[in-house]
Amino acid sequence: MIITYFGKQFFKIQQSEMVLALNPVSKSSQTGISAHFGTDIAMVTTNHPDYNGVEQLSHGERTPFVITGPGDYEVKEIFIKGVLSEAVIGGKKFINTVYIFSVDNINIAFLGALSDTELSKESHEAINSPDIVFIPIGGKGMLDAKAAAKLASSLEPKLIIPMDYDESTLKAFLKELSEEKAEVVDKLTLKRKDLDNKEGEVVVLSAIG
Repeated sequence: MIITYFGKQFFKIQQSEMVLALNPVSKSSQTGISAHFGTDIAMVTTNHPDYNGVEQLSHGERTPFVITGPGDYEVKEIFIKGVLSEAVIGGKKFINTVYIFSVDNINIAFLGALSDTELSKESHEAINSPDIVFIPIGGKGMLDAKAAAKLASSLEPKLIIPMDYDESTLKAFLKELSEEKAEVVDKLTLKRKDLDNKEGEVVVLSAIG
């Protein structure tokens, strides 16, 4: 499995020929982030231009199966569960969907633009000791560094991947978790066995967008 980060919460996960995209940045976003490639599955947690750019994910014959809200899905033998939560962006409330899914026997929880400092019982049960948690840490209505660190620790993942960060929020988040020396990588290549001895380790992906 290879994970690539383009900025905000826009990730590409590739497992052999299968390509998934998470929270693609749309053309109408003010972020200036741009990446365009074909995907099999797209997950959108929040209907906001910074996270809903599904138009960026078709290429040639490849157009994604798009998931935009809570529910249970099975696409190309990947089981995906979406659980309802809340986002606050620019002072406005949005529905946010927490996605739980597995790729190559690696269990992933993608929290999206989460503003809830505590997850619902349903979310906690669905997430259930994930291997990897993707968590927003930038504040501005979403989880800030302190709340994100507390929530990430409570989920007991093997790996924590921060997103939607800038230099100062990243520094604060790493300090909260005593992970100031966290590995920074351009892309993350993982196999199941790589996670066996990890416990709450932070990996920072540099945005290539």
